[in-house]
Amino acid sequence: MAANAIDQTRRMLSLVTYLRERPGAHVQDVARAFGITEDELISDLDVLPMCGTSFRGGDLLDIDTDGDRIWWHNPDDVAEPLRLAADEATALLVAARAVATLPGLRESDRQALLRATAKLEAAAGEAAGASSRLSVTFESEGGVFADVDRAISERRRLWLRYYSPARDELTEREVDPIRLFAVGHTYMEAWCRLSEARRTFRLDRVAEIKLLDEPAAPPELELRDLSEGLVQPSADDPEVVVDVGPGGRWVAEYYPHDSAEELPDGGLRITLRTPAPASLRRLALRLGGDGRIASPGDLAESARRAAREALAAYDSDASHQQN
Repeated sequence: MAANAIDQTRRMLSLVTYLRERPGAHVQDVARAFGITEDELISDLDVLPMCGTSFRGGDLLDIDTDGDRIWWHNPDDVAEPLRLAADEATALLVAARAVATLPGLRESDRQALLRATAKLEAAAGEAAGASSRLSVTFESEGGVFADVDRAISERRRLWLRYYSPARDELTEREVDPIRLFAVGHTYMEAWCRLSEARRTFRLDRVAEIKLLDEPAAPPELELRDLSEGLVQPSADDPEVVVDVGPGGRWVAEYYPHDSAEELPDGGLRITLRTPAPASLRRLALRLGGDGRIASPGDLAESARRAAREALAAYDSDASHQQN
């Protein structure tokens, strides 16, 4: 979640000053001082050695721990006044301006960042002029992110109009948000009152969103481990069999599957599980002649019907262009 990342960044900046003044500090004491667990502190310490005064990788913080005490071996080496090259100043200014527009950033932090940016612009001289011609644009989901972030912090329910690609339709639903996370795109995990189940919503597919006055009350759920990716099929999910030719063998590399059996023509028979079998219609259309859904039968027929409709639409458009 972005708010947690911002909190961690703020904490690590304070941690650098704290550790400089307390060589050999005990892990337990530092964690207590910052109001975090020892595991969270160790996670911060794993990141700090990748930080320093140069974007090119030099002058990094040499901080380590033996699990009991924390040692900073080169505090004096990184205490010299910072001198930025032109490309470093440009990159820093562009990044600072982009972060200042990020949804979920506390207003006090935003103002502090803008003040620091103004000082950096004054010191950067010509580099500041070059950076003003560059910009970073975040996805249009920013407003949705801000509403979801607020709903989570205030424990309020949300109303959504959401596009479902599996059904190719917009649905309206009320959800109790649980968390925000990013895996390629930004997602909201929530308890959906329409399906009475946990669901994941991609923010760029939210067509409309409203913050409701009703309190959010999702059931107590164990958060999913996303280290293996967003799509993690369950043994209870419906089974789908897809036959692919040699040109479709990539499916076995990109889709989690139970088995992939070799076929005589050099293709594969791939057995996989998915909570939304209808979403595989798009895969069938993408494969074209390189593959087909073998089972279940209703999904196979649905894919064939979608292919016929797409071909008919293409033929109709081609005939109109000729006329």
